[in-house]
Amino acid sequence: MDTVYLVVALGAAVAGFVQGLSGFAFGMVAMSFWAWVLDPRLAATLVVFGALLGQVLAAVTVRRAVDVKRLLPFLVGGLAGVPLGVALLPYLDMDGFKTMLGLLLVCWCPAMLWAAHVSKTQPKIQSSIQSNTSAKHRLADGAVGVAGGMLGGLGGFTGVVPTLWCTLRGFDKDSQRAIIQNFNLAMLLTTMGTYLAKGMVTRDMLPLFAIVAPAMLIPTLWGAKLYIGISEARFRQIVLVLLSLSGLAMLGSSLPRLLERMG
Repeated sequence: MDTVYLVVALGAAVAGFVQGLSGFAFGMVAMSFWAWVLDPRLAATLVVFGALLGQVLAAVTVRRAVDVKRLLPFLVGGLAGVPLGVALLPYLDMDGFKTMLGLLLVCWCPAMLWAAHVSKTQPKIQSSIQSNTSAKHRLADGAVGVAGGMLGGLGGFTGVVPTLWCTLRGFDKDSQRAIIQNFNLAMLLTTMGTYLAKGMVTRDMLPLFAIVAPAMLIPTLWGAKLYIGISEARFRQIVLVLLSLSGLAMLGSSLPRLLERMG
């Protein structure tokens, strides 16, 4: 049991730092530690708790002006997606789900990161997406919000799809931070409220909550402080590297079990 507590604390500290720096990815990083020692449903609840606490800390330390009109479609879609994710959680094959999402991240993000002319092709990608009408923009943003909300309901992975989408849209780091930070905060609050209402948070989980909270506090604040000093290009690289590593962590924790079951 002492080993479990140590792994939980270490996962919370590393995930808190990453979330403070990037504005997302607590669930991805924490799961790469916790998936080995915790039941998937317990790990999912801890992820939502830790990610929510990290977003509250980040909102206090890294304040950015919010474009409500731009944020609203993400929020509306996300609020529709969270109940779907929570409803699917008891029936979902978590190994298969994590394998598919991991493959997507591992294939797509390195291609964006290491393409020969990323700096030249990125404006073309951005221009192509922004050539749509405003109504199509809002519809696409809302669909991304639904996906983010569903992933939040499934285990606190609210920021993955919206972050990838904002990167494709070519948003500057402060605009992206404002969208992801506020979207994640709203979705995680909704998800935790739903978990509580459905009785998914039990008294047995409280000792682990008491470990996660202090373990992630200083690393999260440290990451948020470092964020302020990084450049646009470096921030984009950090986001894509984190998404790539998150995909690898998902594959590492889920693919062996999936192959074992298939064999």
